[in-house]
Amino acid sequence: MPTYHEITTTDLSTLATAAERWDGMAKEFHKQETAYGRDVHGISMGQTWTGLSADAANRRFDVTLKEFQNAQIEAKAVASLLRDAHTQFVDLRKKLEAARDEAIAKGMKVSDQGVVSYDTEKLSQGDRTALAHDPDYQESIRKSVSSWQQRIDQLVGDVDDADKGVEVAFKAVVIDSDINDGTLNGFNGKAQGDIEKYEADEARAIALRIDTGKTSAHDYQELQRLFHDNSGDKAFSQTLLDDLGARRTLKLANDLDSLAHYDDKKHGSQYLDIQKGLATTLATATRDPNSSFYKHFRADMQKAGTEEFKVDGLSPIPDEKVRGYQSLVTLMQQGHGYSGQFLEDTADDIRHAEESYTAEGHTESIWALRDNFSGNDRGWFANDPLDGVLGIMSDDPATSTEYLDPEHNDNLEYLLHGRDWDTVIDHYATPPGGTTTGPPVVVEDGDVRKGFGAALEAATTGGAPGAYHAVGEHTLPQARILQHTINTLYSADQAQELPKNLSTPLAHILTSYTPDTHGTYAESSSRYDIDWDSSGSVWNDKDGAHLAVGHQRLAAVMRGIADDPEAFGHLYGAEQQYSHHVLAGIPQDAGDKAIHDRIVDSSRAMGAYDGVRSDVIFDDRFKKTQWAADFNHGLGTSLSTALMFNPVSDLSPVGDLATKTVDVWAYESNKEHVAEANLAATQKNAETYDAGQHDVEHMVRAWANSRGHGIDSDYTQFFVHAGQDQYDFGRNHTLNTLRSDR
Repeated sequence: MPTYHEITTTDLSTLATAAERWDGMAKEFHKQETAYGRDVHGISMGQTWTGLSADAANRRFDVTLKEFQNAQIEAKAVASLLRDAHTQFVDLRKKLEAARDEAIAKGMKVSDQGVVSYDTEKLSQGDRTALAHDPDYQESIRKSVSSWQQRIDQLVGDVDDADKGVEVAFKAVVIDSDINDGTLNGFNGKAQGDIEKYEADEARAIALRIDTGKTSAHDYQELQRLFHDNSGDKAFSQTLLDDLGARRTLKLANDLDSLAHYDDKKHGSQYLDIQKGLATTLATATRDPNSSFYKHFRADMQKAGTEEFKVDGLSPIPDEKVRGYQSLVTLMQQGHGYSGQFLEDTADDIRHAEESYTAEGHTESIWALRDNFSGNDRGWFANDPLDGVLGIMSDDPATSTEYLDPEHNDNLEYLLHGRDWDTVIDHYATPPGGTTTGPPVVVEDGDVRKGFGAALEAATTGGAPGAYHAVGEHTLPQARILQHTINTLYSADQAQELPKNLSTPLAHILTSYTPDTHGTYAESSSRYDIDWDSSGSVWNDKDGAHLAVGHQRLAAVMRGIADDPEAFGHLYGAEQQYSHHVLAGIPQDAGDKAIHDRIVDSSRAMGAYDGVRSDVIFDDRFKKTQWAADFNHGLGTSLSTALMFNPVSDLSPVGDLATKTVDVWAYESNKEHVAEANLAATQKNAETYDAGQHDVEHMVRAWANSRGHGIDSDYTQFFVHAGQDQYDFGRNHTLNTLRSDR
């Protein structure tokens, strides 16, 4: 292994010089080929020498002439490999030197042997004293030194990986690969000048040995090195996958899964690291959808994707086999950096496979297996490959939006309403009066729609699932996807009892659209003041894209989210904060009408949210106290981070005072919710629901107090009463849409 000192001091120009010499050697071989062809090989081609001896000589002369030609090919390939090595080593040394310089700039010293230490000579006397007596300071220095040492060591390791790759290439380039060229150990007429292609050949050979069970520990170490060094290289990646083909690629992925999770768990991390390299290789190879490789590999995968494979140890059920696309997406989950086109094409191909399977008359999903694959121990296997690839797609919000935009395709409709999501064969039905096994009874897996929910969140917010989502920064396609989602769930009678695992992502999404839900419930403008059952619209303005749907449809989806009290707590907390920002944004010189209108809007919206919360009390499915506790946890989590979303530009927060005010108000509201939950869930309590009224009261009093008005002044009381009246309007408006038995 080359050392840090060797890497930084070796004269790499000798590689370029050697390459020039090898090019010169190729030219000399060309001269010899010309002379031999003229003075020797030409003799057997004339009319003066005929017969058996001439034929025999001619065959020998042909071989020799070919050797001169092959010698040129090999010499040129060696020259190319030397230049390739020179380029790699120069690039890697620059990265190492850059890291060293950066470390020095951060107060470190790096010795000639690559040992990192803290440079105390640059410290003032005061800093030295602090370093000598402050344990926390000492620990921070130790961590910093360790971090820089790891970075230096990693870069040295990268050079070692590249050096071994060069060794692989130089050993292979001189091997005569044509057994029919008339020589046993002649020159290599198929020599190549790309190090990565030889490393791909080495990786392919190891993969085939893994498939036959004839591997050594060194093989796995070498394959790990090959992927670490080359998985981001296009030539290596396309050469390897082209050589393996789709089927053998999947078999390699399956073999690595079996080793990592079942056969050799002791070295599981190594196998998973190799699989990560294979996944990155796949991402690199498929980056150009217009390449001939991409088209060929995709067509090959379309065939292998529906084939059945045995994965040792995956299932205790005898003869259980998985489909190729399940293995493909399991592999893809180990990598990143896939092109958007590859993700969309893979999703399209998986959908086509399942629709074709159904068209053939099968009643269960093509992905149905007699086992459950969810949770920490089992969820790594992508038994639902479409859901799995959507989860990967969620890392790319722009692609998620493009894939789910209902203006351009029916993918969203298919996923919301047209698809069979059952993938677990729970049991087989017994025909009436019969003893033979009937049709399979298939149910949903525990992690069903996790990927779809993540992709939906990314597609509608433009951000990573579960991350901070700013409001007022949406595009028309994003808003259109959400509008279509709400309308489809409502029309399919799935809104109030949402499909499994969609509650949390929908809560995150709607939190991002709080100004629109606020406007819908407040009916504050003609855009939002629409029919209860309207499918609504989307539009653009200076703050970005917006949407509106009928009050009834939006409330139904929120009621479905409320089955998950913590998720609904986030939604409720977002509305609390947004309502506060609406009031905080009222100009200091605003007249009473402007103030009244803002308070009415916020109170109506708060009432509508509370109408959803009230409806839970009517529902016997819940233990009310536990629901309220979980709701308050979600509410408290959302409010623990002040200003969890950006208000739109004209409603900027007024600073620390506003933040402190909303925190106090939220604390008081939470106490009301807990106390209320401990009361008997009577009809009277459900109809009164005092906590929501107090939410509005606290909100208005907090705002008035921030503007210098007493919390019990006539001025404040006037607006408190106006707000509470409109809270009742909003709450009853929502309850009327959710239950007809009131």
